[in-house]
Amino acid sequence: MEKMLVGSFLLILGQILLLPAEAREWPPSRSISRGRHARTHPQTALLESSCENKRADVVFIIDSSRSVNTHDYAKVKEFIVDILQFLDIGPDVTRVGLLQYGSTVKNEFSLKTFKRKSEVEHAVKRMRHLSTGTMTGLAIQYALNIAFSEAEGARPLRENVPRVIMIVTDGRPQDSVAEVAAKARDTGILIFAIGVGQVDFNTLKAIGSEPHEDHVFLVANFSQMESLTSVFQNKLCIQDLCAAQDHGCEQLCVNLLGSFVCQCYSGYTLAEDGKRCVAVDYCASENHGCEHECVNTDTSYFCRCPKGFALNPDKKTCTKIDYCASPDHGCQHECVNTDDSYSCRCLKGFTLNTDQKTCRRINYCALNKPGCEHECINTEEGYYCRCHRGYTLDPNGKTCSRVDHCAEQDHGCAQLCLNTGDSFVCQCSEGFVINEDLKTCSRVDYCLLSDHGCEYSCVNTDRSFACQCPEEHVLRSDGKTCAKLDSCALGNHGCEHSCVSSGGSFVCQCFEGYILREDRKTCRRKDVCQAVDHGCEHICVNSDESYICKCLEGFRLAEDGKHCRRKDVCKSTHHGCEHICVNRGSSYICKCSKGFILAEDGRRCKRCTEGPVDLVFVIDGSKSLGEENFEIVKQFVTGIIDSLAISPKAARVGLLQYSTQVRTEFTLRNFSSAKDMKKAVAHMKYMGKGSMTGLALKHMFERSFTQVEGARPLSARVPRVAIVLTDGRAQDDVSEWASKAQANGVTMYAVGVGKAIEEELQEIASEPTEEHLFYAEDFSTMGEISDKLRKGICEALEDSGGRRDSPAGELPKRARQPTESEPVTINIRDILSCSNFAVQHRYLFEENNLARSTQKLFHSTKSSGSPLAEKHNQCKCENLIMFQNLANEEVRKLTQRLEEMTQRMEALENRLRYR
Repeated sequence: MEKMLVGSFLLILGQILLLPAEAREWPPSRSISRGRHARTHPQTALLESSCENKRADVVFIIDSSRSVNTHDYAKVKEFIVDILQFLDIGPDVTRVGLLQYGSTVKNEFSLKTFKRKSEVEHAVKRMRHLSTGTMTGLAIQYALNIAFSEAEGARPLRENVPRVIMIVTDGRPQDSVAEVAAKARDTGILIFAIGVGQVDFNTLKAIGSEPHEDHVFLVANFSQMESLTSVFQNKLCIQDLCAAQDHGCEQLCVNLLGSFVCQCYSGYTLAEDGKRCVAVDYCASENHGCEHECVNTDTSYFCRCPKGFALNPDKKTCTKIDYCASPDHGCQHECVNTDDSYSCRCLKGFTLNTDQKTCRRINYCALNKPGCEHECINTEEGYYCRCHRGYTLDPNGKTCSRVDHCAEQDHGCAQLCLNTGDSFVCQCSEGFVINEDLKTCSRVDYCLLSDHGCEYSCVNTDRSFACQCPEEHVLRSDGKTCAKLDSCALGNHGCEHSCVSSGGSFVCQCFEGYILREDRKTCRRKDVCQAVDHGCEHICVNSDESYICKCLEGFRLAEDGKHCRRKDVCKSTHHGCEHICVNRGSSYICKCSKGFILAEDGRRCKRCTEGPVDLVFVIDGSKSLGEENFEIVKQFVTGIIDSLAISPKAARVGLLQYSTQVRTEFTLRNFSSAKDMKKAVAHMKYMGKGSMTGLALKHMFERSFTQVEGARPLSARVPRVAIVLTDGRAQDDVSEWASKAQANGVTMYAVGVGKAIEEELQEIASEPTEEHLFYAEDFSTMGEISDKLRKGICEALEDSGGRRDSPAGELPKRARQPTESEPVTINIRDILSCSNFAVQHRYLFEENNLARSTQKLFHSTKSSGSPLAEKHNQCKCENLIMFQNLANEEVRKLTQRLEEMTQRMEALENRLRYR
């Protein structure tokens, strides 16, 4: 370690001495604001302008594992800020991105996020420590696949802008780094690896670019990192020779210190001139050993056999194919090999069907038409007639006669004989059972055969049993237990309605709606309306032992028998509604039964699955799924498609498959028939790599539901539905894009199988999650999910159809009709004139909003000819009660809306707390 520190010091000193004289004359240091820890490095001031106009794409990868303490984490941020001082940051010069990683990767900001140095510095100082694991390889993979993508701000390779990774770590990674780091370097990315403390130097060399002495650094602790600032300034600010001169590289140009080298894409090798790239001919350069044919691939080769031969397990030699040995040849009788295939052959008495595989008997019965009454049976060389079971063939060999087995022999049945197909059986009459000899019968002992539960004794009846009690006891209502005869049963109690035993005596009780008179025996009717909370909106009227609710003139009783509604408009007009007509003020609307939605004409109904919907599948194609399960997923998708009416005006369906990347299998506009759509699903190829679920949700949100890809505009109010299917943990964050999709009106269904993470599924699924989240232990039970999911989509379409209800018709012009909630018999001034009522209900008129609502509720109709225009005593009891009921209803509606808003706020707080 000491030798390495001395070497780093000499290298820095040598670079400073080699600078021009004017550069070595240090100017007065310029203060750089750092808050409470402001400081200035002479080497920063010395070379701060040497990166001017330098074009580069630089991504910092910072180890944020739990082994990095708070003090050291602050040192890392200071080191990054020092590096930023000499970079010329801007969209057309140096672009900067930053990732920090632990057990997962967090993208702090991408190459396209900031355009000024001050913004980048502020974002670095704002970073928060992750304090989890050390997945270094995952972080490099993220940088390779996402951070250096053109979508995240990286400039195209053809522009030859240097791509640089600067990675800082203090421990041994928990995953493999060598392969992914080599892949990143092969794409032209320059990697600087900085190790702090007890880091395995071989791991750093596996990450960093060559030569290692220029790209791999190891310091004893985080405080010594600032000694590397000027070293990196010299390395990052060297001239971009690839951009400064005509390098002549055919594919890639990579800057080195003071020079450059040409590199080639995977599957190509550099030619002898060091500039051109030629495809690698693995078949020519190796002893491939293929018996017949060698075929080159991008990174290797494979052996291939001619038609009629199959590759052996050694992947080199070939064997002639025995097509008949395969269980899939499908020949029903015999398989015969040919030169490059096989043919099927039938046994004697059979002929080959048109499918050229199965065989059928030669139908002599059809050819000869023998006239059999029941059945004609073919043999190898002819036919014969046969009768159905229970019949026998007549001597003519064609007709059949029924066999009466009971009449032909002494059956011996004690009660009943019943013919069967080829024999007979004995049966018993009702209330009897057959004995072991299967001929004689015995009466059924129901008491013995069943657990009768009788307290005292059980007595058989013809078809069952009955319980009996001893003398001076009576059977209780359960029909099993007994009770001693009580005082009411023994004495002349004189009760008019009912007698109830009490100890050694009795008391009289009255039926409901009656009360006991002073003699404690006879009963009189009570005022039920006065005695109970009847709930009548307008008027309560006593009726025998109960009560009925009645309404004022111009109203009718609602279905609950308590509330009052205006006269039924639906019954007074020809509404034309196919299913249900619903009154609404002075008009009506049409609605549909469950399972249906309203058609475009506002009157007819159609099944919910025929309704319009824009549906996008987001399917996990990661390697954890496997090709066999991927086929089950395709069947699952096909089942959902079969339940929908696919057409441009009804259901439109799109499909995304994702692994490390996202692939659009087809958009919402690609297919207008279920047949073509299912064919596309069947031909879908399995990707089989990583699991970037968040990236797929981003693609779905930003592209799939656009009008360019076939989604209908939001103004059309067509439901938007996404079904996300995954079988494991995502390699990126899913909550951001799932939340954005839900906030923009996309109903999200999450389908998890096997090792899918419940927290991620909850983040994806719309609220309530119990209606939008489905989980299966394995792929074999996905059929149950399919049924539930189809039902959920149908219900969502029903709800959507309800929201799009519009008045189906208007009544003819007439004098203004009051709405259902307007008690037109009361004017607000009249109410306030009722002194007791005004004092008790003053709270209804104190708030401005409630006052305006009340004025609307109590605006009286003064049109001529109204039956309610007569002068009324507004302080009459029934009018006050109606006002109070309507006021209470308004308060109830406001309370309900407040509760709904409170529940939504609580749900939002929970989501923010656990994000």
